Amino acid sequence: MCHDWGEAGQRAVRVLEGETSWLSCPLFSHPTVYNYTSAQRAGLNLFWYHVPAGQDLEQPIEYSQRLSKERERLWLQPATMEDKGQYICMLSNKSSCTKIAMRLEVLSHEEAGPGQAHEVPVAVAPTHVVIPFQEGETLECPNLQDISKMADDQPTVTWHNVNRFWNSDREVKKGRLVIHLMLENYQDLYYCFVSYHRHGKNLRFTRVINVTAVSPSRLPKVPSILYPTQDHVYTVKLDTEVRLQCTGMFPYLEGPLHIWWTVDGKTVDQLSDTRFSKTDRPVKSDFGDRTEESVLLIQDFQTADLDRKYQCSVRNQKGNATRTATLQKEDDKEFDVYISYARQYEEENFVLSTLRRVLENELGYTVCIFDRDSLPGGTITDETLTFVRRSRRLLVVLSPGYAARGSQALLELKAGLDGMALGGHLRVILVQYRPLQRHAWVRELRRARVALALVRWQGDKSNELTSYFWKRLRVELPMRRPEGGVAGEVGAVPPRRLESQNSTSSQTGLITNTMKEPQKVLNLY
Repeated sequence: MCHDWGEAGQRAVRVLEGETSWLSCPLFSHPTVYNYTSAQRAGLNLFWYHVPAGQDLEQPIEYSQRLSKERERLWLQPATMEDKGQYICMLSNKSSCTKIAMRLEVLSHEEAGPGQAHEVPVAVAPTHVVIPFQEGETLECPNLQDISKMADDQPTVTWHNVNRFWNSDREVKKGRLVIHLMLENYQDLYYCFVSYHRHGKNLRFTRVINVTAVSPSRLPKVPSILYPTQDHVYTVKLDTEVRLQCTGMFPYLEGPLHIWWTVDGKTVDQLSDTRFSKTDRPVKSDFGDRTEESVLLIQDFQTADLDRKYQCSVRNQKGNATRTATLQKEDDKEFDVYISYARQYEEENFVLSTLRRVLENELGYTVCIFDRDSLPGGTITDETLTFVRRSRRLLVVLSPGYAARGSQALLELKAGLDGMALGGHLRVILVQYRPLQRHAWVRELRRARVALALVRWQGDKSNELTSYFWKRLRVELPMRRPEGGVAGEVGAVPPRRLESQNSTSSQTGLITNTMKEPQKVLNLY
């Protein structure tokens, strides 16, 4: 009775027609199970069978100078189209038998070609070699030592690199390719062609090495945490899904890397609370330096969760780093932005036609404008203070005439500065719509200018959503929580359609939180 292991692997072995190749019996791919020398000592013999393509009956291999057996390998010198099909290697003696199958594909030069006439047909997958910048490496043609054992003479090796020329940094020495100094433009595919003689026949095979550059080995290799930063605060909202993002950078290093979250010292897998889960993903790889992201998801976030200790950690073979996440509950504010401005025609037109429209319609913020949102019959002072307290940002549009004594704009500014001084979540943003003379700056404005960010409107230069004005303003604006977004991302908003004010010729485009696409100019006036 013979134990059948079925067919090994999910993919066939691929070889090139007319080139030397071989099949290794998969039974010996696990030395702890079968070892060729031990099998011989145990009286086990290795037999090979072939099931030609399109047939069902296995046939014993008839060995010849072209088809030969060497230990656990079946050599094809060279491979022909008739060799394709299934191969079975069997270990047996008088009392036991074990067999396994594998599939062989023989490709013509046209089938193996990479699709461009100037490149080299090759069936075997490239060997990957990494070389640190400013360092060197000597490359030997893969499988050359295997061929040397079968050859009647010393094999000849030639090297080829498409559209490249050898120079002092790269040269061939004694059949080996020497890269003395690795540079970025030396990343490429390098082909080696081996020719040799056996039994009076001239034989050959082709291999390819994919050379890539990585960061220099002399640089520090300890991983670090890019996000959250030391002073970052995650703003969370009760009874919602909270997403805590951690981003780690791992300098190039062979071996495993890890990024993970712990809650009160336990990993997510160790927690009994099923509200906690995590997702990991690679962000980018830059010359072997990898950026990885881990997001901790907390369903139905509760007040008690604020008191837990959340830590993100990274580790590789050279070291580790850990950062504790700081969480604070999002205050219940009705408005994202309260706009304060001089009640003059030009300023009012700018606020209503530009700031309000873009902030509300394009960026998804809730905006409070007193003259629009207040109810008739109320007290201006009380309603102004209430609106400011119910807003997360006070956006002050500076222009000549702003903050005149006794004006509502000055009242709004004072309310905003007082709110900041009291440690609330309100922040004041200064937008310079038109320049002010220094003598026109009242005490409150001078006080604000020293401590607060100033974003300058530059007319037509600021019309484009990708302009510095809008990018800078969005950094100062409160976090938006898009569906599926990450808590703590400043200025992240859901994708929206950008529409021109001209109803007869609407232009649309997609605005994203990176504000990179598309680069369209808003028809602001």
